[in-house]
Amino acid sequence: MKWTGFVLIVAGLAAQCQTVPQTPAGRQFARWLEVFNKGDRAELRGFFEKYFPSRLPDFNDEVEFRESTGGFDLKKIEESTPLQVSGIVKEKNSDTYARFVFTVEEAEPNRLTKMELRAIPRPAEFPPKARLTEEQTLEALRAELAQRVKQDQFSGAVLVAKQGKPVYLEAYGLADRERKLPNQTGTQFRIGSMNKMFTATAVMQLVVAGKIGLQDPIGKFLPDYPNKDVASKVTVHHLLTHTGGTGDIFGPKYNANRTKLRELKDYVTLYGERGTEFEPGAQMEYSNYGYFLLGVLIERASGQSYYDYVREHVFKPAGMTSTDSQPEDKAVPGRSVGYMKRDGEWKPNAPTLPYRGTSAGGGYSTVEDLLRFANAITGHKLLNERDTATLTTGKVAMGPIAKYAYGFGDFNQDGVRWFGHNGGAPGMNGELRIFPESGYVIAVITNMDPPSAGQIVEFIAQRLPVK
Repeated sequence: MKWTGFVLIVAGLAAQCQTVPQTPAGRQFARWLEVFNKGDRAELRGFFEKYFPSRLPDFNDEVEFRESTGGFDLKKIEESTPLQVSGIVKEKNSDTYARFVFTVEEAEPNRLTKMELRAIPRPAEFPPKARLTEEQTLEALRAELAQRVKQDQFSGAVLVAKQGKPVYLEAYGLADRERKLPNQTGTQFRIGSMNKMFTATAVMQLVVAGKIGLQDPIGKFLPDYPNKDVASKVTVHHLLTHTGGTGDIFGPKYNANRTKLRELKDYVTLYGERGTEFEPGAQMEYSNYGYFLLGVLIERASGQSYYDYVREHVFKPAGMTSTDSQPEDKAVPGRSVGYMKRDGEWKPNAPTLPYRGTSAGGGYSTVEDLLRFANAITGHKLLNERDTATLTTGKVAMGPIAKYAYGFGDFNQDGVRWFGHNGGAPGMNGELRIFPESGYVIAVITNMDPPSAGQIVEFIAQRLPVK
């Protein structure tokens, strides 16, 4: 099981089995719950071999997921029939809640046919923990990070700022395990999809300059785009909000061409013939390919390469001197090695990386540069107040507490609003949250698998004062 984008998938605990219905589905859920929380690899494999053999090809993911979550507490059974049970669980290693649905076969031994667990916002019936003072939050954070580092569950940098100034800035773990090089607060970490914030900011700058229109079809800038239907129907607004139906890039086709994709136009050559997956504007479906297209639009509208444009118009005015997307074969002093857990061992993620980061993600940054970016956004150094609001205010729903803006997620829970973006892939995880009302900014980046950064961000966010 993996954590991806803004969606999580989770599972539960058996210490409270007496609350689980004594039905075939309930007993199967309780059985799995107990084995999962125990964390014994052999027992967990035995469970899947006997009761859910179709999941065995992903068994290593199950083990890694157990290590990252620490197990789950059962909070509530919602519905129960003999062959299906559903309810709510909470992760032990974070404040994440999830709804589970387990379905079993009627015949003995009641093998699983469905094991669905999806993250949800904290239900209102489970009140949040009392907020702490800033000092108490940072003290709790130090203890939490010390424990996670001891258990080899965190390696990266953590920054908390108030009104633009750091109040907590520390680094943990190793930037290079082979050479025993420690992470520093200035270490550069790959940031995954967090690059989308930079891309959307660049697009809005070109909108303000009159070079791009939000309702312009992409064919206006790409008259040679292979699929004419896509070119005429998909607008800039659609791409910015993931509502264009332009799909993703990952899969066998990408894997076969990963090292050949060197420029943004190479992605258009590879994927430009395909049509949309739904009528543009009809729904939201996260699309990395859409942000590749935005990068190409930036190049056509500005007359510069995407990389030169964001360096000159985003990074430089924000004071971001350690953020870029240089190719992986170019030595970058201070750039950490990303590590992914495979078969119980940490291995470099180099075999999974693209040639270089893009307008959709994969570049690198530091927590201090992310704070500089946050300060430039809230201080209107990159866009004026009105255009910044357009950039960061939610446009389309992506969950009960969230909307997607232009390259930023816009969240509101329990009356607390924040905006930002996360990023995650094997060997990398990061998140930036900007709290406009309280003036807090949280930036965490790791050189480990998700959700290593996201869990710490949530830990901090649930405890900081709201004012």
